[in-house]
Amino acid sequence: MKNINSKILRIFTAQKLSAMEIEKDITIEDLVEDYPFAEEFLRVKGIKCIRCGEPIWGTLEDACKEKGFSDAEIDQIIVELNKELEQNKNQNNEQNNQHTRRIETSRLKRD
Repeated sequence: MKNINSKILRIFTAQKLSAMEIEKDITIEDLVEDYPFAEEFLRVKGIKCIRCGEPIWGTLEDACKEKGFSDAEIDQIIVELNKELEQNKNQNNEQNNQHTRRIETSRLKRD
C-alpha cells in the first residue's frame, strides 16, 4: 500500500508541475513552497527568500524590483525560472518512468 501511495504522490506531483508555470505575480512564499529549486536560484540572483534568512513578502516582481532589477531583467528571470521548472519536470518524469519500469520488472519476475 505504501508503494502505491508513493507512486500516486509522484504522479500527482508531476502532473501539478506540468500544469503550472511561474509568472511574475507569484508570491515568494508560493514560489519557494511549490518550486523548492527556486530558493537557490533566487539566492544566486541576490534575492533572499524566507528560507534563506530574509523575510520577503509579496510577489516575485516586487522582490526583484526591490533589488533593483529592470522590467527586462525580471522578464529574463521568469524565463530562466520556467526553464528550471521544465528541467525539473523532465527529471521528475524520468524518475517516475524508472520507478514504473522497476515495478513492472518486479511484477514480471513474480509471475
